[in-house]
Amino acid sequence: MCNFMKRALELAPRGEGSVDPNPLVGAVIVKDGKIIGEGWHKRFGGAHAEVNAFESLTEDCEGAEMYVTLEPCAHYGKTPPCALAIVRNKIKKVYVGLLDPNPKVAGKGIEILRNAGIEVVTGVMEEECAAMNAVFLKYITTGLPYVLMKFAMSLDGKTACRTGDSKWISCEESRLEVQHMRNRLMGIMAGINTVLTDDPRLTCRLEGGRNPYRIIADSRLRLPLDAKVIGNDGKCIVATVSDDTEKVEALRALGVGVIRTEEKDGRIDLNRLMFELGKLEINGILLEGGGTLAFSALESGIVDHITAYIAPKIIGGKDAKTPVGGFGFGAIPECIELKNTRVRSVGCDTVIEGDVECSRD
Repeated sequence: MCNFMKRALELAPRGEGSVDPNPLVGAVIVKDGKIIGEGWHKRFGGAHAEVNAFESLTEDCEGAEMYVTLEPCAHYGKTPPCALAIVRNKIKKVYVGLLDPNPKVAGKGIEILRNAGIEVVTGVMEEECAAMNAVFLKYITTGLPYVLMKFAMSLDGKTACRTGDSKWISCEESRLEVQHMRNRLMGIMAGINTVLTDDPRLTCRLEGGRNPYRIIADSRLRLPLDAKVIGNDGKCIVATVSDDTEKVEALRALGVGVIRTEEKDGRIDLNRLMFELGKLEINGILLEGGGTLAFSALESGIVDHITAYIAPKIIGGKDAKTPVGGFGFGAIPECIELKNTRVRSVGCDTVIEGDVECSRD
């Protein structure tokens, strides 16, 4: 049973960068112990995984079993309900990884199947299915983006030399993994100091990859009008507290979106910003830099997951930058803790990652 669900889990991520704000879903159809059809949700607005699996059938599926990572949908949206397609194709048993928290589904898909006499088994590899769709699960239940904080640092905790040189701390394999993050998440966020220092494009460099929305935290609207991050695709957004209408108009003339929030201790209200980005259907954000923004994000409680790439290098220097700056917490009990941590290797780097223990007010 688990082997077929594992296959469905392998198929689902093929939709990364194409299905947002929908979930990643994989489906496998099995008859007499062999796979006769498989599919995944390929693009937003397109056929869902179950339908694609039916379209790939190598033989008749009457009496077959289906393994699907997420509860089949039960509502008419951009496509008809997948639960009805399963009934129509005379599947006899369905194994479901994760129930869909979307109020439009939320058990209704299972109900349709069972009312049609189809046996349904739920909770198959549920943790793995949930982890794969962490972005979707947060967004569909809260309306807020899932925020993944990423940074690369040396073994002694530095993100750059005292001169500012930082290319490259992490290895090539780690940098490639980050490009996949940029493709997977709809937005990437950086502070204005990072933009002024490095003039990055913040685009996805994978062949065929999707460029994320580029969100710049720029409280005083210092972003140069010729900054590379602006691009020409209309996917740059500046968050600010500034009332400089002339600069706002100049940015908007270049296709830049401008979101103004109220000040919070003289800074952008990041919680309000997440609410506004959620309204734009930006369901996931990669938080890349710099240190001041990183601390503000942690302090405000918007960060869900942290991935740290640790390179086997020593940089040294009391003035060298660290991944999290800002004012800092004053006591150990106030510090951010991670849960569900894991350690893995990517190239010569060590990666430590985990979920943020709790959010803050």
